[in-house]
Amino acid sequence: MNKVLVLDPAKCTGCRSCEVACSTVKTGEANPYASRIRTVLFQDEGFFYPNVCLQCETPYCALPCPTRALWKDRETGLVEFAEERCVGCKLCLVACPFGAISMVETVSAKCDLCAGDPICVKFCQFGALSYGEPDEISLGKRVVVAGQMKQAYLEQARAG
Repeated sequence: MNKVLVLDPAKCTGCRSCEVACSTVKTGEANPYASRIRTVLFQDEGFFYPNVCLQCETPYCALPCPTRALWKDRETGLVEFAEERCVGCKLCLVACPFGAISMVETVSAKCDLCAGDPICVKFCQFGALSYGEPDEISLGKRVVVAGQMKQAYLEQARAG
């Protein structure tokens, strides 16, 4: 099974370390605007959302690409991108339902999961980003939700 990148906005502090790490690895400079992950900041509400390519099963970003610079690799599960084919038409930006594709200089840029070792995950000090097998990640979430349900049930039983 292919590993996935999971975002947990409840743990994101908006520090943007993921952006700096990504841009440094991808472009050689610490420039958040050149990052393949972008943190959307809602400072008034104290809510931050790390936005990145989710490697969709049906990559809508690839459908309108006139040069086939984007495609789904069925073996790896990645939505691949060939920068040398990109003509900068921006159709992929319009088509991506999550706004996870950016323009860096004159071409599109998207997450490639750093060849299976995402640097953004390593630099996320608060655990807002994780990378693993979908079943493992689902199990963790199930345990958390079950714990919350158990707590609610016990509190209701005590009150009732």
